[in-house]
Amino acid sequence: MDERTVMLNMLAQELRPIEQGVEWFEALPAETRFEVLQDLREYCIQAAATEEDGPESVRRAGLRPTHTPAVLITRGQPNVQLPKIIALPQDERVKSFRLLVALLGVADDRRRERFCVRVCNHAWHRLASGADPGTATA
Repeated sequence: MDERTVMLNMLAQELRPIEQGVEWFEALPAETRFEVLQDLREYCIQAAATEEDGPESVRRAGLRPTHTPAVLITRGQPNVQLPKIIALPQDERVKSFRLLVALLGVADDRRRERFCVRVCNHAWHRLASGADPGTATA
C-alpha cells in the first residue's frame, strides 16, 4: 500500500485525527488534491457506501447539512453523487475531503463488521496493529 492509501485509511479508521489529514490535504498541490478525492471516491465505492451512510458521514465530517457536499451525499446513490462531489470547485475541496474520509469510515466499518469478523485479509484493516500493510489497496 502506498503512503497516500495508508494515510486515507488511517484517517477513515480514526487512527489519525482528521485535522492532521486536512493539514496534509491542504499542503498538496491542487492537481494532487483532486487525485486524492478520486482515490477516496473509488475507495468509498469499493467499501459499498450506501445512501443510508450519507447522514452519518455528514455528522462524522463535522459539516453542516447545508454544505454543498453534504447536500449531495444525502440526495441519492453514492455512485451518482460522488463524481459530483469531487468535481466541486476548489473552495469546496476540504469539505469534500472531510466528507469522503468520513463516508469511507462509515462504509468500511460496516464492511468490517459483516465480512471481516473472523478472518480478514485486507491490509488496510491491519493498520491499527502496526502490521506491514503490504501492497493491498483500499
